[in-house]
Amino acid sequence: MKYGFIRAAAAAPALSLANCPQNARAIIDCMKKACHEGVRFLVLPELCITGYTCGDLFLQKTLLDAAEEALLTILRETADLDMLTAVGLPLRITGKLYNCAAVCHKGRLLGIIPKTHLPNYGPFAELRHFVPAPDATLDIGFHGMTVPFGTKLLFTMRDLPAFTAAFEICEDLWAPNSPSTAHAMAGATLIGNLSASPETVGKDDWRRTLVTSQSAKLQCAYIYADAGLGESSTDLVFAGHNLIAEDGLILSESLPFGAGYAAAEIDVDKLTYERMRVSSFNVCPDSGYTRVYFDMALTDTGLTRAPSRHPFIPEDMQERERRCEMILNIQAAALARRIEHAYAKTAVVGISGGLDSCLALLVAVRAMERLGRPASDVLAVTMPCFGTTKRTRSNAEILTLELGAQLRCIDIAAVVNQHFADIGHDPDNHNVVFENAQARARTYILMDLANQTGGMVIGTGDLSELALGWATYNGDHMSMYGVNASVPKTLIRCIVRHCAEKAASETLRRVLIDIVDTPVSPELLPVDEGKMTQITEDIVGPYELHDFILFYALRYGFTPSKVFYLLCAAFEGTYDRETLKKWLCNFYRRFFIQQYKRSCLPDGPAVGSIGVSPRGGWMMPSDAQMALWHSEAESL
Repeated sequence: MKYGFIRAAAAAPALSLANCPQNARAIIDCMKKACHEGVRFLVLPELCITGYTCGDLFLQKTLLDAAEEALLTILRETADLDMLTAVGLPLRITGKLYNCAAVCHKGRLLGIIPKTHLPNYGPFAELRHFVPAPDATLDIGFHGMTVPFGTKLLFTMRDLPAFTAAFEICEDLWAPNSPSTAHAMAGATLIGNLSASPETVGKDDWRRTLVTSQSAKLQCAYIYADAGLGESSTDLVFAGHNLIAEDGLILSESLPFGAGYAAAEIDVDKLTYERMRVSSFNVCPDSGYTRVYFDMALTDTGLTRAPSRHPFIPEDMQERERRCEMILNIQAAALARRIEHAYAKTAVVGISGGLDSCLALLVAVRAMERLGRPASDVLAVTMPCFGTTKRTRSNAEILTLELGAQLRCIDIAAVVNQHFADIGHDPDNHNVVFENAQARARTYILMDLANQTGGMVIGTGDLSELALGWATYNGDHMSMYGVNASVPKTLIRCIVRHCAEKAASETLRRVLIDIVDTPVSPELLPVDEGKMTQITEDIVGPYELHDFILFYALRYGFTPSKVFYLLCAAFEGTYDRETLKKWLCNFYRRFFIQQYKRSCLPDGPAVGSIGVSPRGGWMMPSDAQMALWHSEAESL
């Protein structure tokens, strides 16, 4: 459970209808297997001790006595299992019969939750046997134990309060006023659902939609355990469709008629961060709930699946294409609106032959298309100097011509050398003055060209560079509108490759692919025999690592130690721990020191949930101290 990870599971052990002792044995075996595999939160199906389809047998004392005895057997034989488990059974309480979830931990019965919404339509006749949950929470006696009974129960791990669970039963999820809504608002991060949902055509999609949407709306983990093998098939069929969702994303699923077991790691730290971040999620701690505490060892939850190395890029190819198109449309629509508002006659783009300026040019042309204007209203300017290679210059020129934009080439070497003479800088001294003078010269030339053509300068800098401060202040850092400011480098590479696959000509496709394959470089140091001598990732670190760090540090507020833990899991076998630590420390150092550059960024469209715009993307004082974050990263 270190770093807030809880392994949760939903299971549907094969049952023998109305044979409580045999079902108890199957449940115990399932619990032991799950606990051995590191599960710390297990949800079992509705009425799994008896079976859901017992019909009028539910009114038989023989069955009800056996169900209670089976629960006692389960408690007795799982006393050494450090795992919170919810088991379904019918229970007689105050002279009435309830459809219940019994919550167990290390042989203790922590609480009993009755079902609130009883279906009594179609094939369902639960009101024939059961009564709905009462409004109040009661303390009841159960075989010598005093146990809380009611729907408003929260089960909280004492040493990890973010692990707070609550439960509802089957139809409760389908009801418009699901108890889980109140549970989450009272502080539950994990919602368990003990269900017996019969399978019909299309039901699995409906069930999946309900679970994912509820987990998204409540910013919780939703663990749904569905009845399966062993239930009666007289009129209905049960398929054991188990689901685990976290904040709108399915983490694990056992398909209908499959294994009947789903497990995944839930990140409760992430959930609590999201609730803290989203102001419309108002926790109501004084809402009549009873909190039941339990103690559980803080063990290391090994991840059964490594996090994606590229969290900004969907793994599914169709979703990836859809996202690329959506981002291009967001960028183009935003730029078109700004061009229209400013009555700009041109969109001026400094084109280097690299990834960022390539995407900015593609967006500018698309924006003109939206406005019904020709691509020639985009002015692409290439400004070769000391570090420009034949490859990047050629790619810049071919790209511009293929897109139909205007192309101007302005060699800035003479201007920069004159500037060196003016300020008394030795041109053989290739320090930061040598580099930044070129970047600033390019920017003022673009600004002047925009004035000359009645246009506006389109910024090319991306989210990754801005996070690291890898931009020349008042150089490439500045523009009149920054279309790439919230798009990270790894995603830009993906978008440009997507554009290559959709290219209108083979020439355009080839040049886009070559731009993707070109090493990232500002090309500010002199070439060596025609080859670039300055590779950005050799200096600041691999962008795939920085984008990974950026995602988890800014999107979820994870600590450096947790980010490092995820880095090691994601990039095991590619980078050693020392290399990962080196670039992690470098990220935090640069991120804090370079905030002043982000505090005065030009406007630019947000395309995702992470941004560094000072107007809402990321608000941080430019002189904030990095000591806490950097020292934690250094100590790893």
